[in-house]
Formats: sequence, C-alpha cells, structure tokens
Amino acid sequence: MRRMLREHRLVGPALVMVALLACMALFAPWMATQDPDLTDIARKLEPPSWEEPLGTDHLGRSIWSRLVYGTRASMGSVAVIAGSILVLAFAVGGLSGYAGGWVDGAIMRVCDVVLTFPTFIMALFLIGILGTGLTNVIIAIVFTHWAWYARMVRGMVLQLRHREHVLAARVAGTSGAMLTVRHILPPVLAQMAVLATLDIGHMMLHVSGLSFLGLGVQPPTPEWGVMIGDARQYIRTAPQLILFPGLMIFLSVMAFNVLGDALRDHLDPNLAGEHDHGH
Repeated sequence: MRRMLREHRLVGPALVMVALLACMALFAPWMATQDPDLTDIARKLEPPSWEEPLGTDHLGRSIWSRLVYGTRASMGSVAVIAGSILVLAFAVGGLSGYAGGWVDGAIMRVCDVVLTFPTFIMALFLIGILGTGLTNVIIAIVFTHWAWYARMVRGMVLQLRHREHVLAARVAGTSGAMLTVRHILPPVLAQMAVLATLDIGHMMLHVSGLSFLGLGVQPPTPEWGVMIGDARQYIRTAPQLILFPGLMIFLSVMAFNVLGDALRDHLDPNLAGEHDHGH
C-alpha cells in the first residue's frame, strides 16, 4: 500500500473518497439532516444554510440527505452487481477452462454471442422485457457483463492448469476440488478483483444512467441518477440540483478508476491491454 501511495499520487484522495462513500452508505440515518423523502413546498429551492448545507430541491427536500441516502442505492447496487458477475464468471469460466472439450466450446460460443452486443443497448433491451426497477437493472447489467469476465477466468484457468506446481500437485494425488481451491482460485481471484475494481465506475454509470432514464430506481427513492432526472427542468433556474449528484457520480467513478489502475499496475501490468480490449 505504501508503494502504491508513493507511485500514484491520486491513490490517497481516491481512498479517502471511497472511505467517505462507505461511511455515507453505512451511517446514512445519522449523517442525514432529515428524512430524504420529506417534502415541504414552502421551503423549495432554498440556498445552502447551516440547517441544510446543500439547500433544498424543487419539492423542499434536503439535497444533502438525498445525496447521503442515494449512496446506499448507488453503491449497494454496484456491490451486488460486481459480486454476482464474479460468482457467475467463476462458475462458468472455471467450468469451461477445467472441463475443456465440447463443454468449453459450447460455453465460449454463448459468450461470443453475448459479447456481440453493446452492453448498454443489451441492458435496455432486457429491461424492456423484464420491466423497470432496480432489481431488473441489476439482472440486466449482470447478464451483459458476465461473459467477458467468464472468458478471462477461462483463460487464467487454462494457463494455471499447466503450471509446474499444479501438475506436481495433481501427480501427488491432490483431489480436483483441493487443487482448485489451493492453486487455481487464489491467483484468479486476485486478478478478477483488480478487473472488478476497474469496472465499478463503469457499472455505476450504467445504474445512474438507467435510473436517469426512468428505468432503474424509481422516484421518490433517493439515487443520484434519479436526482439528476428530477432536476432536468430546473437546470437554468437551480443548477445546483444537478451539480451535486453529478459531482458525486464523477468523484465516485474517478476514485474507483484510480484505485483500479493502481491495483492493476501493482499486481499485473499485463491486464491493462486485456481490459482495454474487453471494453
């Protein structure tokens, strides 16, 4: 960590930002100044004050409180998406690389078909079939992203299967399950964690973008994309309504991208080209 902080000047601020996001998500009830859904038309579009540090929106709701609670929706959904993608990729990619033969061929053809379509367009298509809502947005994003990760896991498993220490363990009579857990899973897990960190910002933009379009989190639930969507008609008269949630999305995406780049350079510089090619 010291080496990463020394080589990448932005890692420190990025870690602070991620820690702040975690605190906002975990301690939202204590950090918020009031109920994020509480409306008071008499107080609409108030400027920042001691009582409301960021002012109020067009319905008199606390912008700060909605930003804080919006962290739960944005970060929570991204965590579920990243975790689901990794589990699915490990299962499918690991089976493909370990089984080989027609199983490998069939799984890779399915991955090729999924990877043919742009992720955002495919997500819109799936939401059109499944319906709107955060759960369906999560399902759509997981479905459009798992194939690339599965191909990466398969490639790593194929490489590791033929390493000398893995072959030696197999000759020594180590069971397939123990071989996977001890010699294959740890290095694959480390590299996948790096790739997932790089993609968190990308996934966050997907969730916020779909919520902005009215397809994800539904109003009045506080979420950054929803807040921007609600404030579109006030962009000239009250630009702060868009500025604050937009700034939160920008800083969050930047923080995770910086951390992902630093982790990639520290653990495996070769992942840079592979990730750029994948997206």
